[in-house]
Amino acid sequence: MTIRIGNAPCSWGVEFANDPRNPTWQHVLKECAAAGYKGIELGPVGFMPEDPAELTDGLAQHDLELIGGVVFRPFHDPDAWDDVLDGSVRTCKALVAHGAQHLVLIDSISPRRAPTAGRADAAEKMGQAEWVAYRDRIATIAKMGAEEYGLTVGIHAHAAGFMDFEPELERLLDEVDESILKICFDTGHHSYAGFDPVAFMKRHVDRISYMHFKDIDPVIKADVIAKSTGFYDACGQGIFCNLGQGDVDFRAVRQVLLDAGFEGWCTVEQDCDPLLDPDTLGDATANREYLQSIGF
Repeated sequence: MTIRIGNAPCSWGVEFANDPRNPTWQHVLKECAAAGYKGIELGPVGFMPEDPAELTDGLAQHDLELIGGVVFRPFHDPDAWDDVLDGSVRTCKALVAHGAQHLVLIDSISPRRAPTAGRADAAEKMGQAEWVAYRDRIATIAKMGAEEYGLTVGIHAHAAGFMDFEPELERLLDEVDESILKICFDTGHHSYAGFDPVAFMKRHVDRISYMHFKDIDPVIKADVIAKSTGFYDACGQGIFCNLGQGDVDFRAVRQVLLDAGFEGWCTVEQDCDPLLDPDTLGDATANREYLQSIGF
């Protein structure tokens, strides 16, 4: 089994490219390398330089490989299509420029879904016509990424969007061809949604092309779900704890990947508030050491 471990700018609190609270991209690369990682995601397009020469130099300085990039845009909003398309095209171009392989699609947070993150029984559901249009927008970007840019495209379920809960994810997988859409599986978001990450992996491991490693504090999870706490406030409260300290069974995750002969990147994502987590290097280092301790 050849698995490589990377990290992502969200572990330094970078969720949006223009957030004034963000650290610099150079700081993120420096700490990522110092913590023992060999790869990093792009982060929201525009956070790292879109000039290929500038980013190539930065990556080379820290002996880092670009793994992939995330399009975290409102696929659920038909009026935001231009924004979705802009983010998708720019991300695809950046990935191709650096030989990165993984394009990850995430439906961003919707005000209609935010209060019911983690509560599938209470969450608003799309009607048939809205779902079909939503599914087709995801499929359009997946087809573009796979066929026009040669990327491996994965759908990523995310708390407080309309691709949050396991039944929605499995419905999408049934309705969009595997040749253009695979799974970027996030262990923490699956737990946040109230489902068993390991059980899902066992059923769908053949379609998983890329992994996001995230752990979740069960006490904080129960509290934020009970109080309908917003996603970013939950991040600030530390819902995504260091790996091995939450409710995700990473030894079992490893075994599923091992049994399937999974090869490729698994990326640590510990979403945090950039002002409330002063020891990002310590967290990144601890996460890398934990994964090494269990065989990754």
